[in-house]
Parts: sequence; structure tokens; C-alpha cells
Amino acid sequence: MRAPTEALIVIDVQNDFCPGGALAVAGGDEIVPQINDLMDDFETVILTQDWHPADHTSFAANHPGAAPFSLTDMPYGPQVLWPVHCVQGTVGAAFHAGLRTDPAHLVIRKGFRSGIDSYSAFFENDRTTPTGLEGYLRTRGISTLTLVGLATDYCVAYSAMDAARLGFAATILEAACRAIDLNGSLAEARASTVSAGVIWG
Repeated sequence: MRAPTEALIVIDVQNDFCPGGALAVAGGDEIVPQINDLMDDFETVILTQDWHPADHTSFAANHPGAAPFSLTDMPYGPQVLWPVHCVQGTVGAAFHAGLRTDPAHLVIRKGFRSGIDSYSAFFENDRTTPTGLEGYLRTRGISTLTLVGLATDYCVAYSAMDAARLGFAATILEAACRAIDLNGSLAEARASTVSAGVIWG
């Protein structure tokens, strides 16, 4: 068992990010058994869940004529327009059926405000609107985080960078993650996280 100051953060292991889902990450379901095993090593386990309203502005379908994976400008900066995914209350938004959820002490739902996307477990994409995760970790006395889940180069990387920026020791356990790797996004995420002080394990 890890020290009480350590927590496992499981990012977005949801049906829409697994094979057959609306925004499937190749091999996304392969990491479920390893994540389940890891949960036994941590006193604190936290799950995150993408939780979008149907009218979310990050969906290409809500921008007439826009293609999925194209870029648009939002008030908070450039935004990838995604296929419709993880709509609140749908099967796609549910956790993968094989994922253990009972060990979770907290589930952070993100991206539920229609006008702003949220990759990070800590902040929405304006980089200032908090999810509440930081306060929870601080009040629990947690200072060291291991991050796993989907997708390596988006929600996992953004969460790890924010963790490091906030002063947490953060490790991305790459074997328990899978990446989208959109136009070199995995290499970019690796460089950005390493420069922020994140360890890749």
C-alpha cells in the first residue's frame, strides 16, 4: 500500500473513449485490468468523468459546416471540435463496465458547462475555473499523484501539468494510459509535461 499522501487519479475511462465509442482511443479498454489492480495500492482513488450537455460548444455538430477534429477559436483560446461524446446520462458517458468504481472516494465530473471544455481534472480550459479537485486533495493531505486513463495526450496530460503547476508531485503511468495522438499530440504532450516537472513512469 502506498503512503496516505499518495492518490491514484483515473481519468475518463468511459465507453465513448473505448473501442466502439464515439471518440474511441485505440486500445482504450486494454488498460482497465491494470487500473483495477492499481486501485488496491492506494488509500485514495479518484475517478474523473467527461460529462457534456448535448449543446456543448466543443462538439463539431454544434458548429454548422465544421468538421470533427478541426480547430475553432473560443474566448479561452483554440479549441478542437470533437465528435459528440460523453453526453450526460448516455451509455457513452458511463464508465467502462469492467472498471472498478467501488474503490473511488470521489468522482469529478467535468465539461458540464456548455460554453467551455474541460480536459484537466483540476481546471476547465480557461485555466482558471476550478473543478474542486485541488481543495479535496489538500484537505486530505495528499501531495503525490499517479495519473492513468484516457487519453494520454489530452485529459491525462492536462491534468498532470496542472497537478505539477499546483505543487503536487505527478507521475503519468504510461502503461495504464492510451493516446489519441492527433497530429503529433502525444510527443507534444510528453514534452510539455516533462518541462512542467511531470514524471513518466
